[in-house]
Amino acid sequence: MNIHEHQAKAVLAEFGVAVPRGYAAFTVDEAVEAAKKLGTPVFVVKSQIHAGGRGKGRFEGLGPDAKGGVRVVKTVDEVKANAEEMLGRVLVTHQTGEKGKQVNRLYIEEGAAIARELYLSLLVDRETSRVSVVASTEGGMDIEEVAHATPEKIITFSIDPATGVFPHHARHLASALNLKGALAKEAAVLLGQLYEAFMAKDMAMLEINPLIVTEDEHLRVLDAKVSFDSNALYRHPEIVELRDTSEED
Repeated sequence: MNIHEHQAKAVLAEFGVAVPRGYAAFTVDEAVEAAKKLGTPVFVVKSQIHAGGRGKGRFEGLGPDAKGGVRVVKTVDEVKANAEEMLGRVLVTHQTGEKGKQVNRLYIEEGAAIARELYLSLLVDRETSRVSVVASTEGGMDIEEVAHATPEKIITFSIDPATGVFPHHARHLASALNLKGALAKEAAVLLGQLYEAFMAKDMAMLEINPLIVTEDEHLRVLDAKVSFDSNALYRHPEIVELRDTSEED
């Protein structure tokens, strides 16, 4: 079972993970109210569908020069105009296929000053019953593309659930992401938070792409994709309630 980005970030925030502020919006009016509440100089209007590649996607019925499913704007009026254009329209990405998926909700988020984009994911290794951690300095790209073009830039290590996260795991992550000093310490904290959330919520996969280094030298989870072990969902009615029945998982 998958959940939307804004829901994934809300789950991660419960465990202390640093995520940008944002609000879900199902209507244009809600999008406008969200932007007013944020009150930031830059807003990001994000389509919420169960598929990757939203930013590079295309909306049916719009011209070839139209923007994709993730748009950066600077005024509340621009949030309104983009929400009007995006809500109710079908978004086609490389993961949806030509059929696409209709955008029924948006996520209005504060903009971030990005210095670097990184990749980080946790997933269950069924063969070893461990949690695999996959990290790369090549954030913002499809990990499959990175694996094909520059496999040496993907670093993988595992965590044994019987013992949990150790300092050497954090050092390995910092090295894989080329983080030093205070950022390496933030990475250590983040790994602990993500692992705790992963285990507590019976996640099957947690992908952060990108994990960013901000211009003021902090780590932020800019996008998050989460899927859950369906066999364990009976233990988490709060997760089941998040299920979106308007589109296929």
